[in-house]
Amino acid sequence: MSETAATLPEISRCPGPGGLTLAFRHAEGVGPLIVFLPGYMSDMAGSKAEAVLQWAAGHGRGCLLLDYSGCGNSAGRFADGTLSRWRDEVLHLIGQAGAGTAERPVLLIGSSMGGWLMLLVARALIEAKGDAVLAGMVGIAAAPDFTRWGYDEEQRALLASGRVLYEDNPYGPEPTPTHPGFFADAEAQLLLDEPLAIAAPTRLLHGQRDADVPWEISIRLAERLTGGNVRVLLVKDGDHRLSREQDIKLLLSTLQELLH
Repeated sequence: MSETAATLPEISRCPGPGGLTLAFRHAEGVGPLIVFLPGYMSDMAGSKAEAVLQWAAGHGRGCLLLDYSGCGNSAGRFADGTLSRWRDEVLHLIGQAGAGTAERPVLLIGSSMGGWLMLLVARALIEAKGDAVLAGMVGIAAAPDFTRWGYDEEQRALLASGRVLYEDNPYGPEPTPTHPGFFADAEAQLLLDEPLAIAAPTRLLHGQRDADVPWEISIRLAERLTGGNVRVLLVKDGDHRLSREQDIKLLLSTLQELLH
């Protein structure tokens, strides 16, 4: 389908599974519902999410952007966020959009921590409704298990003791917090130590100049996925965000390839 001018959806809101109001943008369209999952402390206003929504709307494709509770325009406290809570919110919004079934599968895109959530959401959908519910996955510097490989033993001990970890934030003036509730929940959601029974076509994009998530994590993830249609696309001069014009073009061409 050729690209056409399209009106982009405004922000909508609905109650989430825990009662908090969740913000989202849903473009109606044909084919699998494209669902973009932002990274840690990120929201649906990011350049990659916006580019995916614009592409989907212009091609008549269904697309869902969302803010996790405690992030962006959604209600709640970031300190209360966990992978389990955010996974359930994503599943709820997918259901609200009429997707997550064999008749209306989803294509998940996960950026950084969103890549970890992407895998948790994919696994939950498959366990509930079978392989046909998942049309594909695209990871962008996917960061599964980052509480295990991303922190040293001193930091892990601090979090395990119930204290908040603050780290320098290269993307803003305030330090980045990791809360003990998030850490404890994440330690129960580790994925890379055993095979991941996800057979859907998967593309893992990763910059080799990523200072936050080693590109080798995408290689390790590819090895764990049991599906055969898995490719890792390394961008030699790409950073963690992969949000340059050429990076966005790679993301959109990858998305188009999976949908055709």
